[in-house]
Amino acid sequence: MIPTHPVDWRRNLVALWFAEFTAIFGFSFAFPFLSIFISQDLGVHPGRDLDLWTAAAGSVSGLAMAVASPIWGILGDRFGRKPMLLRSMIGGAITVGLIFFVQTPPQLVILRFLQGATSGTVAAATALVAVETPRQRVGWALGVVTSAVALGSAIGPVVGGLAATAFGLRLVFLGGGILLLISTIPVLAIVRESPLKPRDRTRPGTLALIKQRPGAVRALVVLIGAQGLITVVNTATQQLVVLRLIEMLGRAASSLTGIAFGAAGLSSSGSAIGYTTVTRRIGYVRTLTLASMLLAATIGVLVVAPNAVVVVVAVGVSGLLYGAIMPATASMIGLETPIEAQSTVFGFNASAVAFGFFVGPLIGGGIAATSSVPNALAVTAGLALLLALVVAIGTREPSR
Repeated sequence: MIPTHPVDWRRNLVALWFAEFTAIFGFSFAFPFLSIFISQDLGVHPGRDLDLWTAAAGSVSGLAMAVASPIWGILGDRFGRKPMLLRSMIGGAITVGLIFFVQTPPQLVILRFLQGATSGTVAAATALVAVETPRQRVGWALGVVTSAVALGSAIGPVVGGLAATAFGLRLVFLGGGILLLISTIPVLAIVRESPLKPRDRTRPGTLALIKQRPGAVRALVVLIGAQGLITVVNTATQQLVVLRLIEMLGRAASSLTGIAFGAAGLSSSGSAIGYTTVTRRIGYVRTLTLASMLLAATIGVLVVAPNAVVVVVAVGVSGLLYGAIMPATASMIGLETPIEAQSTVFGFNASAVAFGFFVGPLIGGGIAATSSVPNALAVTAGLALLLALVVAIGTREPSR
């Protein structure tokens, strides 16, 4: 894709940073408190039932997104990435806002399914940035996008926790929907996309384009699988942290949950921008392997945490590591993928990430319900070690 009037990628990046920050702020304004909402507003008592409904509500959106994301990705390469980003923001705004009216756990699960099928702002923004940014700046630019996601994830739970205490979680969900709607403004007003080339029936398909680069297919399969696995680890850990804090603090868990995820988001935001300093020195593969091993150790601390303060500190450290792993892996995917196939490949990547959102809560909630929260955290730490092994053995240093 060669633009006739080059797009100002820096201007796009600034606008997309604010758009993604607002969108993720809207999501994280409420969703870290799903377990508390199910318990306090929908009347599910703590214990096995709460664990299972939390797992269902947390995972079903990932299942829907896993199915829908490749379709949205293909449509993005065909009709443009900007329309797909707007679609994801509007879809999220509607489905998040409607949770205000939910009265039963099954209604919540249905809305979470619809949210997964219609949203996916991170994948859409990532594809747009990867296409419009010069190749030598892709890693840094995707780190900037990840920093917006991380910062929104940091501030959202803190503000959401305080708002939930003051106004109740129903209004928090309504506010999240409004924020998602607001996030479309910088995209509509500022973001520009290079004109798509007319479809050429003689042009090789997506797989054929990727195969033109030796080893790219294998590298992309492993990297996309790694993104799915780190999402399993992250979502399971987030859910289990909430359940751990409920065990420790009871109804007082809302505020400290917000603080914990706020600390994780702040540390993740900083590392998402600064991780390229490390990759320039030791490379992408070593950075990912080391960060994954440290993440496993940090989750291990959560297993034996004696009090809520240790939980908050460990969650903050895990955010630091997660903030390096996600953009580094996305950068490797972008550098391995031809320009013409970026949206399609990131669509499949979003599907893997979404499948991680589906599996992670099932693993965490399922093991917690049948065994215990500490045992579920121990299994999650083992998955982080598996991620380190997959990255070390299966990936390669991308050409820049």
